[in-house]
Amino acid sequence: MPAAIAPRAEEAPGTPFSWRFTTPLFIGSALNPINSSMIATALVPIAASMHVSVGQTASLVTALYLASAIAQPTAGKMAAVFGARRVFVVGIVLVLLGGLVGGFAPNLLALLIARVLIGLGTSCAYPSAMMLIQRRAASAGLEKPPGGVLGGLQIAGIATAAFGLPIGGILVQAAGWRWVFFVNVPVALIALAAALIWIPRDPAQQGPRNLREVVSRIDLTGIIGFALAMTALLVFLFSLQTPNWVVLGAAVILFAALTLWELRATHPFIDVRLLVRNAALTRTYLRFALVALCVYIVLYGITQWLEVGRGMSAFTAGLLLLPMSIVSGVVVAPISRRNLVRGPVIVAALCTLAGAAGVLFLTSSTSIVWIVVITLVFGVALGTASSGNQIALYTQAVGDQLGVASGLFRTFGYLGSIASSAITGIVFHQAVSDRGVHLIAWIMIGVGVVAVMLSVFDGALRTPARTAPTEGK
Repeated sequence: MPAAIAPRAEEAPGTPFSWRFTTPLFIGSALNPINSSMIATALVPIAASMHVSVGQTASLVTALYLASAIAQPTAGKMAAVFGARRVFVVGIVLVLLGGLVGGFAPNLLALLIARVLIGLGTSCAYPSAMMLIQRRAASAGLEKPPGGVLGGLQIAGIATAAFGLPIGGILVQAAGWRWVFFVNVPVALIALAAALIWIPRDPAQQGPRNLREVVSRIDLTGIIGFALAMTALLVFLFSLQTPNWVVLGAAVILFAALTLWELRATHPFIDVRLLVRNAALTRTYLRFALVALCVYIVLYGITQWLEVGRGMSAFTAGLLLLPMSIVSGVVVAPISRRNLVRGPVIVAALCTLAGAAGVLFLTSSTSIVWIVVITLVFGVALGTASSGNQIALYTQAVGDQLGVASGLFRTFGYLGSIASSAITGIVFHQAVSDRGVHLIAWIMIGVGVVAVMLSVFDGALRTPARTAPTEGK
């Protein structure tokens, strides 16, 4: 179908959010979480193939996290200035390149470049998808998109994370570690073709006319400052076993300088005044980060304990966590369809606290049934937190700030993930033991209490979200 015909077909009355429009958005949004977890199964064979230590290959995990944490809000800003469809397509092309570079990589440096490309590319999908959905809803005369659309985006972005472990294990066993990278190529080609054919072109707009205006419109200084500050913060979090206080000090100074710059910028990358005025949005970020921290401790820390304490293989432990992802995906659908916010957010916090309490009772002799029950509780927490907070984000972000706001939403999720890695690294530094699991449980209980307070006492959530018209058939 020619690309010029697709937009007219998509804009037919009653079908603004048909499967043709949403399919590339969902595929693109799934690439980041799958790539985040899929690499875990390939670290050992990569180390053997490249003749480096497994510790060195762990940098492949860090590279994607770092690139994604910085690129998510940056992609949102680029989408606001240059067009969401353009940024989405560029992102898919970067994923395609990353898959090829990684698949043919002759050394660890090439693999690091590939992971950065994949991180940058996959980070373009979610914020640009949110802007495309917002634009679509506005052109169709809807106050908000049908809940199922945002729900589908969340399912693609969260429920797919745990699938990366078994997918990676199958690929490594059947075809070798290079296919952990090569698998991105056919998926990216499908997403690229679908985007070019089924997503309408960006509307004509007055774009920057010269390099100076481009720099001003995207706030290049703000983006660089944010990247430097986030890099310093993430380096500190990754070094928590032996804290590097100089790096933390540098992060504080860089964030302070970034704040001063953004207060003066004509087109701020991060509207600091808006974040101060819009405290509800800031609380949404914090809630999501706290739940993400506990969920990722279960995904990676408890998985590590299962492998050492219970003698499970990484593949078996990954399969044990699949029900958590399935439950989170199932939970998202009804919440999103009804555009619910306050109830799901409170349920997420309470489930986080309950799941953390359940971890206190884990021992090396605990029944597998109890472990599955705990993971299912965290599956409910993940689904309700992601869906409720995303709908809150959509209503709390203002106009073309939605792209950057959506990117920051994902960045806070990454901060939770990285913090969880730092916590498990410190606790399990000497040995992976039941005592360490119980210490982690107490940390999670503290986090859960804060999440409950941020949810139950948030007055901004008391006003129910306005329901969007039902999606056309």
